[in-house]
Amino acid sequence: MPLATLISDIYEALTVSEVHAEAPPAEEQAEEAEEEEEEEPEDVFPALQEECAKTKECAPAKHHYDECVERVTAVEEAGETPKEDCVEEFFHLVHCTTQCAAPKLWAQLK
Repeated sequence: MPLATLISDIYEALTVSEVHAEAPPAEEQAEEAEEEEEEEPEDVFPALQEECAKTKECAPAKHHYDECVERVTAVEEAGETPKEDCVEEFFHLVHCTTQCAAPKLWAQLK
């Protein structure tokens, strides 16, 4: 019999067997359901950035960005490959609006 036991142990070790996960306790399932029900707070930062883009400090950057977008779009619509992109203008606009919106955002979060 020991030889048969040895062979069956080797067979079980070398073959793939099904693994069943344990079910989580009911309390954990209830906690997960509560977490799913919580609403995400609304992100006010994009609205603050849009508001700041209209201020006199950021208006020049917005104007340059809008002009660049118009130029690039016109070239693309003409079927040509644009020779410029608006990354630099976009960077300056985002920098300005972020500098303006950050203090307002922190004031709202306090």
